[in-house]
Amino acid sequence: MHMADALLAPAVAATMYVASGTAAGVSIHKLRKDDEPQKLPVMAVTAALVFAGQMINYTIPGTGSSGHMCGGMLLSALLGPYAGFLSMIVILAIQCLFFADGGLMALGANVWNMAFYGCFVGYFLIWRPIMRSKWFGEGQGAQRARIVAASIIGCIVTLQLGAFSVVLETSLSGITELPFGAFVALMQPIHLAIGLVEGLITLAVLLFVFESRPELLQGVEKVEGESSRRSLKAVVAILAVVVLVVGGGLSLLASSNPDGLEWALFGNAEEGYAENMGLDEEAYGVESAAADTAGAIQEKTSFLPDYAFKDSDTPVGTTVSGIVGSVMVAGVAVLICLAGGFFRKKKTET
Repeated sequence: MHMADALLAPAVAATMYVASGTAAGVSIHKLRKDDEPQKLPVMAVTAALVFAGQMINYTIPGTGSSGHMCGGMLLSALLGPYAGFLSMIVILAIQCLFFADGGLMALGANVWNMAFYGCFVGYFLIWRPIMRSKWFGEGQGAQRARIVAASIIGCIVTLQLGAFSVVLETSLSGITELPFGAFVALMQPIHLAIGLVEGLITLAVLLFVFESRPELLQGVEKVEGESSRRSLKAVVAILAVVVLVVGGGLSLLASSNPDGLEWALFGNAEEGYAENMGLDEEAYGVESAAADTAGAIQEKTSFLPDYAFKDSDTPVGTTVSGIVGSVMVAGVAVLICLAGGFFRKKKTET
């Protein structure tokens, strides 16, 4: 769902930067009051996991399309909405600047579409209410069932909202070759399927954390008398290994089909599927000086464009991109937390 600059008018792009920047400012303010230092390593490794996970496009059978996880629900369930949102900003900014994934002018819109809904709507309207509810009764079995429900419902709903926002943003940008109704009819169903798969992926990670160290999940309390099955270091280490395996290895198996947004715009006629909106991939959307400037900056900063070595098709480029990008995301997340004074244990007054 990473939007390109050509899909946005500069005024719409600027508005989305303001909206996402405001949400980021609120998140920073809230995190200055957080005093849970164990969140720092969890933030680093889960942000890296989402980066690696986004590299794997999974095929949506019978459509000629593919999807990848967004990760907002996963991060907010583990870190809370504010740390989750800032983690997503780090991920999307690094993808944009160093891997040319998503437009630089469109970064504010991409943060809103892929992070805001998962981290704030998903957390406050879906995850937290479900985890606080009495759905499925009491005990660990009931908690597992609530995690299942919150993960799947949350991912489906938030991806539907993100997909609809893409349609609204392109419509407000005046891209006349994208009729509103037709674009909605393509974007919503394909992202329903993508959201369902993301829900299952999110569920698998959260259940692992629940079985290993349940108190790391927001709104989940460890059952009295039961000890955690794994230490915090063990959980972080296992997730770090998963990051390396996913980013450095499984990313090579990613589907070559276009993702949901690209599929809606350009179709996949080469593989015998529909043309959908049938746009020309080389010439579409809005041309602007702002987009040209953003593109020039991005061309200079992206040292592994499209997660590959420049002018090379070797799969090693994908492996290197997965590992390097994951390490960068983890490192930047930690640096931001240290610089901002987040997660520091507050001194108690005596």
